[in-house]
Amino acid sequence: MAEEGLSPYSWSNGPFDVYSAHSHSYDKVIYVVQGSITFGLPELVKQLTLNAGDRLDLPMGVVHDAHVGAQGVVCLEAHKG
Repeated sequence: MAEEGLSPYSWSNGPFDVYSAHSHSYDKVIYVVQGSITFGLPELVKQLTLNAGDRLDLPMGVVHDAHVGAQGVVCLEAHKG
């Protein structure tokens, strides 16, 4: 992330935490450090599970929800724009 000029911060959630559908006014980069999280993309009728080492580049305005896995999750996140 640093090589891309991004300034990540860390966040975490406990097992089975849920984020309801929402969107952001900025591009987001998420890198999973530990655990897992599943992002739902309802407008695309898709789900994407990220495990440790996985990255998601989420463009601004994309509606998404999230469900944390059984072991919880620790992520690095940075915003573009």
